[in-house]
Amino acid sequence: MSVRVRFAPSPTGLLHIGALRTVLFDFVFAARHGGTNILRIEDTDRERYNPESEAEFIETLAWVGITFQEGPHVGGPHGPYRQSERKEAGIYAKWIQVLLEKGHAYKAFETKEELDEMREFQQVNKQPTGYFGGNWRDASPEKVAEAEAAGKPYVIRQRIPRDRKVVTEDFIRGRVEFDSNTLPDPVLIKADGMPTYHFAAMVDDHLMEITHVLRGEEWISSFPYHWVLFEQFGWTPPVFVHCPVIVGTDGKKLSKRHGATRVLDYAAQGYLKGSLKNFIALIGWSPGDDRELLTEAELIASFSLEGLQPSPGRFDIEKLKWINGNEIRSMSPDACLGALLDYINTPYTREYWEAFVDENPMPNKPPIDGKQIWARLDRVRAAAAQDREYLTKAIAEEQARVTTLADFGEAVEFFLLEEPPMDAKAVEKWFGQSHVPALLDTIEAAVKANPNLDIDGFQELLIGFQTEQGFEKLGPVVHPTRVALTGKTFGPGLYQLMAILGPDRILARLARARTLLTS
Repeated sequence: MSVRVRFAPSPTGLLHIGALRTVLFDFVFAARHGGTNILRIEDTDRERYNPESEAEFIETLAWVGITFQEGPHVGGPHGPYRQSERKEAGIYAKWIQVLLEKGHAYKAFETKEELDEMREFQQVNKQPTGYFGGNWRDASPEKVAEAEAAGKPYVIRQRIPRDRKVVTEDFIRGRVEFDSNTLPDPVLIKADGMPTYHFAAMVDDHLMEITHVLRGEEWISSFPYHWVLFEQFGWTPPVFVHCPVIVGTDGKKLSKRHGATRVLDYAAQGYLKGSLKNFIALIGWSPGDDRELLTEAELIASFSLEGLQPSPGRFDIEKLKWINGNEIRSMSPDACLGALLDYINTPYTREYWEAFVDENPMPNKPPIDGKQIWARLDRVRAAAAQDREYLTKAIAEEQARVTTLADFGEAVEFFLLEEPPMDAKAVEKWFGQSHVPALLDTIEAAVKANPNLDIDGFQELLIGFQTEQGFEKLGPVVHPTRVALTGKTFGPGLYQLMAILGPDRILARLARARTLLTS
């Protein structure tokens, strides 16, 4: 059997993490088995349909690197791939007629007011709410014909069999039973002639020869309707796989406060697509061993439905940062800079940061300033055009300390500014000590005498000053030197950064540091 899977979004909003995980599982499962991954646009809700949403889905999935062998943007033998177009082609009209003729569907003519009254009666009398037949499930053909002749609007509902167990089969949970008497008769065709998801998706799955339906656990409650529909048509159902729900680290429903956002925002925040796929795949799935860092090829080679777990998958933004940081560190400095510049030059990066509002600021810290983040990234772009070799060296020194591409803007800032900002507390602590003027003079003299000092030369210089001053530890030498050159008390190795800065920058920064001495 050739594997055929489908990702079938409703383009009414933005692509979020849950949907990305579903399509990622589709993609790697199809790739593992040499199968077909299909994109189908379920746009029957015309009131909420948003063409920009559809365009973003396709753009986002292209960025992530998820490809389709069939779909509205690539064509294929089972088109059209938009349900609105399939409706216009008469596909659903043919199959709803089959159900009507078999007696598995019926026309219902209740008005909205009558349905509201029915629901209110059920609630007052503590009955199950929903449409369990009303006046039309068992109406005579004459009564139906009379209503049609009068021009009354109607919907077509599925006739759920009563007094039986609906026994379904889910790949993860196994046998799942439902009491058919608790299942309302769902609408299959709306009053405007458009099919509902319950009907169109199952018809399309059959006609497109879908072998496996991977979808979120929230569809379990709708599962019996779909299972019964396959029975009523006499079709063999695909393998249904209801993937576990995604929760935050606190076990609660995923939200923005857990770091969840639209997928394109992760791109704008500086996450690499390989890391994002790696991270998303591990939410509710395991490769069967302790590996947490997997390339796309390794994901494909390892993926199996047996690795999916019934328990909720946890979304941990810190784990995503860890995975992303590992990928950044695995790159050569030149490749890393290339990825960074691609990221900066993507229009959505600027749009995102210039419009960014920090809705969850860290305690005791000012809100993140998106415009400042973009200004720093833009400075990196300008520096690459001016002196790419120098910037590459700076990137190499900071790769070990960043977790996203966006972090590089601040991380390399002191390399790029003529006068980097000075930490006032650090200046107060170190520039008032009596040995610091002599330290700055010693560094200046050494740089002027030998402009080509390398890492070893700077190390020998500072250790020599430590010995001369009789300091037991190197801290009193390293810290004021770092503050003078970078404005900070932390950062990459001091000897390495001095070698990268070079004589001109070192001398200029020493001159500024002298103006701040208080001893």
